[in-house]
Amino acid sequence: MSTTRFNRRRTSIGLAAATVALLVSPLSASGSAPSGERLATGASATSKASSAAARAMARDFGISVDRARTRLAKQRGDDRLADRLTHKLGTARSGGAYLNGRTGALVVTVTDAAAARQVRQAGATPRQVRFSTRALDRTHNALDRYARTKGAGTVQGWYVDVRTNRVVVTAAKGAQSKASRQFLHKARSLGHPVDITQVSGRATPAAYLYGGQQVNMSNGFICSVGFNARTSSGAYVFVTAGHCGEGFPTFSRNGVTIGGTRAYSFPGNDYAAVNINSPSTWNPQGAVDMYNGYARLVRGQSQAPVGSSVCKSGRTTGWTCGTIQAYNQTVNYGGGDIVSGLVRHSACVEQGDSGGSNITGNLAQGVSSGGQLYQSGGRLVCGQKVGQPNVSFYQPIGEALSAYGLSLILG
Repeated sequence: MSTTRFNRRRTSIGLAAATVALLVSPLSASGSAPSGERLATGASATSKASSAAARAMARDFGISVDRARTRLAKQRGDDRLADRLTHKLGTARSGGAYLNGRTGALVVTVTDAAAARQVRQAGATPRQVRFSTRALDRTHNALDRYARTKGAGTVQGWYVDVRTNRVVVTAAKGAQSKASRQFLHKARSLGHPVDITQVSGRATPAAYLYGGQQVNMSNGFICSVGFNARTSSGAYVFVTAGHCGEGFPTFSRNGVTIGGTRAYSFPGNDYAAVNINSPSTWNPQGAVDMYNGYARLVRGQSQAPVGSSVCKSGRTTGWTCGTIQAYNQTVNYGGGDIVSGLVRHSACVEQGDSGGSNITGNLAQGVSSGGQLYQSGGRLVCGQKVGQPNVSFYQPIGEALSAYGLSLILG
């Protein structure tokens, strides 16, 4: 069987009618079900998709296509190096890592000269900063505690900005309510780590953030929310597919930023955690969108036996159901991207469903990874639409929760 990719680096290597595909999708101009580029199953499709990804990056970052292509090839190694260095330095000696928006260089922020030497010796660029991750998180958590007990009025949100080494608070321009003024006074009282940014726009919540709903990524692609969760320190995140988080994009919905990628694991595994910067705006729910005006509550997690029914929620195919067929499935998505430990099932999944919820009854099972898709009418579709069986894969949720110390938000 041939293999296919649909992320920003490659699209496909196809020699047969069916292709095994990751489900991330390009963002269409309309924002509805994505059409993306016309996808081919021929051997030339890989280079065509790579060129499209490079053009998108060149457009967004104002660089040449050749330079964008070089940066994309370098990015994966930088991601692994960033993880290794920030883990080694710990939260007291680093303020986090990021990719320079213009040069693509990996920058690791440090709080002392010895840490800078370690970073330089490892091949990354050190940048000495005043505040450590621990200090920034302490400030961020103080604002969270204040907001939970006394409110934040109409303040739109706050987040840790690794690049500026600050906690950024965003508030609308103009008159503020009493609660907003009090919150901003509290933020200012925390001192230098806080920057207050006034914006003319108004943050409009997506009402509530449910599993299975569409999220747009800053690299121009689309994925779906898996499950909402909380870290051991109480921060809000959602779990999605690892290949959605690759390269640490920022996620948004309805034009409003949700947050940046917190961590991801891909290939090998296929899970990621994404920060929800302003829980009061997004109201992350312990429930999954059924795409019929209702939501399925999440009561916990399990590993349902083979043969159990499982339903999937995702932005492209909505709510579809099938049967769990096998555990410990290894899938080769091409280009050295091999993912193990997946679950094989028969619900329909397509591009844009990546990261979406898979649930049995009220128990979370996993997040969508990929599937066997077929060419039909210039796009790739699941098997049932061309008279073939559906073959789909999800990443078990338990592994992701354990890896990042998360607990599901329950309904």
